[in-house]
Amino acid sequence: MPLLRRKSAPPPAVEKPEPPQLPEPPAAGPNGLRSMADHRDYLLSCIEPLPPFGQQILDSVGLSLCEDVTSAISLPRFDNSAMDGYAVRAADVADASEQSPVSLPVVGEVPAGSPAPHKLSPGSAMKIMTGAAIPEGADAVVPYEATDRGATDVRITEPSAVGQHVRRTGEDITAGTVVLRAGEHLASRAIGLLAAIGVDKVMVRPRPRVVVISTGSELVEPGLPMDNEQQIYDSNSYMLASAAKATGAQVFRVGLVPDDPERLKQVISDQLVRADLILTTGGVSQGDYDIVKQVLPELGATDFTQVAMQPGKPQGFGLIGEDKTPIIMMPGNPVSAFVSFEAFVRPVLRKLAGTAHYLRPTVRIFAGHPITSVAGKLQFARGVVHRTEEGERTVELAGGHGSHLLGGLAAANALLLIDEDTDFVAAGDEVDAWLLDEDS
Repeated sequence: MPLLRRKSAPPPAVEKPEPPQLPEPPAAGPNGLRSMADHRDYLLSCIEPLPPFGQQILDSVGLSLCEDVTSAISLPRFDNSAMDGYAVRAADVADASEQSPVSLPVVGEVPAGSPAPHKLSPGSAMKIMTGAAIPEGADAVVPYEATDRGATDVRITEPSAVGQHVRRTGEDITAGTVVLRAGEHLASRAIGLLAAIGVDKVMVRPRPRVVVISTGSELVEPGLPMDNEQQIYDSNSYMLASAAKATGAQVFRVGLVPDDPERLKQVISDQLVRADLILTTGGVSQGDYDIVKQVLPELGATDFTQVAMQPGKPQGFGLIGEDKTPIIMMPGNPVSAFVSFEAFVRPVLRKLAGTAHYLRPTVRIFAGHPITSVAGKLQFARGVVHRTEEGERTVELAGGHGSHLLGGLAAANALLLIDEDTDFVAAGDEVDAWLLDEDS
């Protein structure tokens, strides 16, 4: 008799994971191009500030605070002397002058860091050092310069008012006061304040770790010989690494990557472990060898677009790898790369770092001569800003409009933003500008 077999259950269906996707990108304008502001805001919407961590204050310089800091103590903590001299009662020296000095017995000494030996009695003086606690009974300090610096008795030649040369308790900071706010950038002055109130560690956002990659088989490392006349030295990775470092990032500049899709994919994959943001230049346009556009969709969700700006029209963005690491892909022409950094990368870095203001302020400057522009796109012109004798700022163009003109870029201290509806700026008219040498 044949054995009855139970039918085996079909294997459970394995659901394929949904491919990673980016949020819906902004719509293009009537010209089919995305506006610079829309693209920048889109990138910022896809980025979250880095998680905070506790850091020793000396290592927190330049980082953004993630908590309000309240002082547990007053500054000064106690009434203390602002001068080296003698602690006295103001009433005892009210009539002192060069012609009629007042002589008081010296009944003790107060060095900084030690309490007064006893209360100051009327009609006496106590030697005191800068920063030392005012003895009980004293209400003023006579500086050495107004005395004969006597050790047993002191001759005082100037009167003193109540409170003169006395630093009062809490006149700088009162205990319980919020002295620093979350989001503040910690400069050296803030570090000094933290130390003064006894704080040795704060919660801050770390420096964003940025990996910079230049692509292109034509690139050669500076300092090495070129094999043929078609090669060029790589400037982009050095320029962008420097710009990222100046923005406060920890930067890793990766060696040059040729136009080899597998090599590029491997390099980017290897860098994900140490990157909060990856920057690439080159390979995002319409050419046959634009490998960045070929490779990146295999590593995660990407968005390649054209932005209504010049230079810097082709742009790419993605969230790649298991941790959805952001990557910003910029054009290969040097000026295009720099303008792209200012327009998109710098705001993203500042958001990652938790800085309160992401964008450079736009200022209005008078054109020093007529400026022509191409309507239909936001034009980024390189400019040199000067101040007139009256204190007004004027700007002149630095070099031409070409996206390869590094000489003009190096000479510039401003980017002029000429909107898409403007094709001519007359001398004396105002133009929008980003001042490159002024941090914000």
